[in-house]
Amino acid sequence: MANGSLLTHLLRGEKYPAGGGCLCLAGDCPHCLATVDGIAYVRTCQTPYHEGVSVEPHPESGRLPPPVSLGDRAPVPARSIHCDVVVIGQGPAGRGAADEARDAGQHVVTLESRLGQDAIGIYPGPLVVARTNSGMWHLYPREGIVVATGASEIQPVVPGNDLRGLVTARAAAELTSTGIDLGRVIAVGTPPADVVATTVAGELVRFEPRSGDPRRVGAVVMRDAKGQEQRHECDTVSLGLGLTPRDALLRMARGTNIRGVGDVLLAPDLPPCPSTGVVCPCAGVTVDDLRSVHGRGFRELDLVKRATLAGTGPCQGAVCVPHIRSFLGAQGSDPPASFTARPVTRQLTLGEAAAGAHHAATPRTALDSQHRALGAQMERLGGWWRPWHYGDVDAEYTAVRNGASICDVSTLGKMQISGPDAVALLEHLYPVPIASLAPGRSRYVLLLDERGYVVDDGMVSRDSETRFTLTFTSGGARFAEAWVRDWAESLDCDVRIMNQTMSLGAINVTGPRARDLLALAGVDSPPAFLHHAVATVAGVSARIFRLSFTGEMSFELHHAADDSTDLWQRLLDLGAGLGVRPHGLEALMKLRLEMGHIIVGQDTDFDSTPRRLNHEWAVRLDKPSFVGRAAVVRTNKVSLDRQLCMLEAEGEAPAEGATIWAGDDYAGYVTSSGWSPALGRSVMLGWLRVQPGINAGSAGLPTMVTIDGRPAHRVTTRSFDPEGLRARA
Repeated sequence: MANGSLLTHLLRGEKYPAGGGCLCLAGDCPHCLATVDGIAYVRTCQTPYHEGVSVEPHPESGRLPPPVSLGDRAPVPARSIHCDVVVIGQGPAGRGAADEARDAGQHVVTLESRLGQDAIGIYPGPLVVARTNSGMWHLYPREGIVVATGASEIQPVVPGNDLRGLVTARAAAELTSTGIDLGRVIAVGTPPADVVATTVAGELVRFEPRSGDPRRVGAVVMRDAKGQEQRHECDTVSLGLGLTPRDALLRMARGTNIRGVGDVLLAPDLPPCPSTGVVCPCAGVTVDDLRSVHGRGFRELDLVKRATLAGTGPCQGAVCVPHIRSFLGAQGSDPPASFTARPVTRQLTLGEAAAGAHHAATPRTALDSQHRALGAQMERLGGWWRPWHYGDVDAEYTAVRNGASICDVSTLGKMQISGPDAVALLEHLYPVPIASLAPGRSRYVLLLDERGYVVDDGMVSRDSETRFTLTFTSGGARFAEAWVRDWAESLDCDVRIMNQTMSLGAINVTGPRARDLLALAGVDSPPAFLHHAVATVAGVSARIFRLSFTGEMSFELHHAADDSTDLWQRLLDLGAGLGVRPHGLEALMKLRLEMGHIIVGQDTDFDSTPRRLNHEWAVRLDKPSFVGRAAVVRTNKVSLDRQLCMLEAEGEAPAEGATIWAGDDYAGYVTSSGWSPALGRSVMLGWLRVQPGINAGSAGLPTMVTIDGRPAHRVTTRSFDPEGLRARA
């Protein structure tokens, strides 16, 4: 490999890919990195040379050249390999471990970076991910993993350590073996093998540039036992300053069946505490930077790393960590152990990281082609392709508020549960009574986890004594199915569960004239509010659910997905005289905001309790048991810290995510916002922090706030039709 590496080829032409710094030729330092064939941060010392290779040094400005476009680069193949043992590193210790495993009859796969097989990381499974010359390998060892990655050489931290002509002792030996003339070599510390060099003793003070060539080393200055500085002119400095184990993979894989062999188990040598110079060449962190963060209280290795970014660059701490440990030890504490290894030990391209992964196609409803034919702007929302609008949002909104409109809601999670234990299962899952729900009735429900946090919402509709229909949000349907099935199994419930999300379509008929449209479709007696019934709608068998997300009279028509196109077109045709038109999600967002209806996942957070969401009305604590009840009871005893509130403001709606201020204090942020044509002002949902004494109401929530520099006020009732009469008409 040495004769054919890209780095040695460059050095023969007196070219330095990274400008300068101590070369190790082992992949541990950042000083050989370059952009190779359009890929940044490539270790040229471990990259084979080939004719026509493109090498661009990383500019000192830090701005890399434009990447090669994806169209010019073939996909990275991935290969899954199952074996008994993976041995990482093929030095003497690694070869011995591999031979031992083979002698025991085990199937062994070896990885060696100098052969183009670079272990990237070890993950639960166990899974070993490696980058190779032929693509990515995903290795699944049944018996164990052996790490024989050896030890890296400690690099110098003194003024001038960014000059050219500095090499580790091993690198000096390797370069000499490839025929590269190093000129006059001064050896500091352990001298290199088979290299003519003058060994000097004492304390390393600095490197000085060559006269006439300020980027190349011209001399090394040492301090002898008497404190006198001795200057030694040279062309190359070989540095044998000690070893530190190359154990990032071991630190990454704690808890798995893994063991180290050879030098990877060495106790790390501790270099002298650095007094000046660059400690981390990747991030440009100096000794002065270490002193600064230490003086501000960052005195643990992990904190120093975060405060300075030392150890977060391409070498992942291989160069800087020994010196940071020494620095912290010199401040009066024991030298700390190295920090936890990062998810990858080498930089990857996005193509390499994604190799073997396949993007699941975004599902489309049965009406997708109809939406596109109507000129809909389609967006990915809730995991589906859905129409955002059909070109005239105001007209779509007006159709819902003043006439009749239809909307494709097939993306809702739809599930049937039946069996002798159906009631018992649902009573356990939901925080409202289920047994009291009569056949033909529906009820809004929250889905809580064991911590009392809201993970989804939807409807429970009773079909018969032992059969129920459940609905969930579009984005939460997959989780909800797993959640319901897990609880059914853990409770040993005698139930049958059928996910009908894909097999059933759903069209919402909504607006003051929705009942008129259903009459034209042959339904003279649609169900009352929060009731449901089976009927034939425009020749299509459907279950009609009476509910409302828009704030208007609404009927959800659930039907076989194969019939969706016919039902959709017939409703449009029958409603032509009523001015029926479809509406998309942009209009729906305005409609539901006027009613204060939440969207789980947009208006909720990971720790949203019913009380924080102002949804305590959807939880019945007189129920003796349901998932999350104990947590709700416990957290209800704690003073409310924040709550989701409705807000209104004059003028244009602020951006979702905008900061809310109460005076000069941070008060929260906007989760949903939109302009309300019916109200003539902006309506919002947002999280408000309880701030007693700051323009606060009885609950400690601000009544007047500022958003985007404009005043807004909190409202305690729905902005539109606060009594909900239109939905129940």
